[in-house]
Amino acid sequence: MKNYITIFVILFFVWFLLNNTLQVEVLIVGLIVSALVTTLVGVMLCVKCNVFSDLKYTPKAILNTFIFLAVFFIELVKSNIDVARRVLAPTRPINPGIVEVKTKLKSKFARMLLANSITLTPGTLTIETRGDSFFIHWIDVKDINVEKASNELIRKFEKYLEEIYD
Repeated sequence: MKNYITIFVILFFVWFLLNNTLQVEVLIVGLIVSALVTTLVGVMLCVKCNVFSDLKYTPKAILNTFIFLAVFFIELVKSNIDVARRVLAPTRPINPGIVEVKTKLKSKFARMLLANSITLTPGTLTIETRGDSFFIHWIDVKDINVEKASNELIRKFEKYLEEIYD
């Protein structure tokens, strides 16, 4: 049931963002559409995949969700600026390579979010995940030591995902 409610809330929130209105008619249609889609697709997502089973519904987890999104946005802007500088100033040194980082996350969904967060920030790309190890192509490898690379690349996201999922 928790998965159905989560899917319904996410769908309704997306409906609200896309329509950007508080008109009662639009909200009612959004509730109906969200309920129908949850009913039709929910069986696949909830029973077979059990996508949101590790998600916590505590005030701390909800707060950490917003903090995670803010941290992700800040890292996204910072990495975009860094990559743009490297493109505009080709004399700036780069040191590309693949590094291994280790995560403490247990939830598969949290690991997927972490891998996608890394990939979505320019200059890094998650190539493979194997158990608790992620192999990441990094545009400017600062350290190949697993612990130091983990601290540099994933800890800023991981600490919030731990509070939300594990």
